[in-house]
Amino acid sequence: MRITVLNSGSSANGYVIQNEQEAVVLECGCSLTEAQKALDFNTAKVAGVFVTHEHGDHARYVAKYAQLMPVYMTAGTADSLRMKGNFNVHVVERKKQFQVGNFKILPFATIHDAKEPCGYIIQHPEMGVLMFATDTRDIGYTFKDMDYIMLECNYDDRLLNENIKAGRLNYNVGDRIKNSHMSIARCVKILKDNDLSKVKGIMLLHLSHDNSNRDNFIARVKRNTGKHVIAAEKGVELEFII
Repeated sequence: MRITVLNSGSSANGYVIQNEQEAVVLECGCSLTEAQKALDFNTAKVAGVFVTHEHGDHARYVAKYAQLMPVYMTAGTADSLRMKGNFNVHVVERKKQFQVGNFKILPFATIHDAKEPCGYIIQHPEMGVLMFATDTRDIGYTFKDMDYIMLECNYDDRLLNENIKAGRLNYNVGDRIKNSHMSIARCVKILKDNDLSKVKGIMLLHLSHDNSNRDNFIARVKRNTGKHVIAAEKGVELEFII
């Protein structure tokens, strides 16, 4: 089982998890063609596409995906995207587990300026347990028995404040980032608050182009967790080991 990053950031987000027999897609912010290429055009093996919220960089192409694959999202997200009633869109409830193929899925609430955003705990026999959370200020839960973590790490407070002070970033935009996205400090705290004893790898998501430092973020998380850490970037692949 492996994951391919289609993209991660404010322009577009998309991830494909697959083995030879089945797959899931996380987010619809990248074009359907990009996902199809990562799947070697075998869209029939996709058990589900999972959307976290309605913003364009995560859901811009949702209608295209829904033409070929089953898509899952909360009722609030479906309502915001006007996808309720689409025959291939399935509404999920946060904190209620379900199964597609050999994947067990547990949606959970996140904190973002969207109608009903969520993250997902994803479990598969060939992957173990993966926690996926992006575009969220914080996570109000702790999790056990995680094997892999994909977590937002969007900005550094110092860099963000410097950009606001220098006029490179509008104050209101900066304030929105602070209230709806996760800082490196918060990311580290969340990781340290969770049981990481089984974790084999951490992938940092949605790094800001101007308000983050990739190498510094990786080093800080690695130093505080002792785990293998990478940043999600277009084309990055990771083989899951159980």
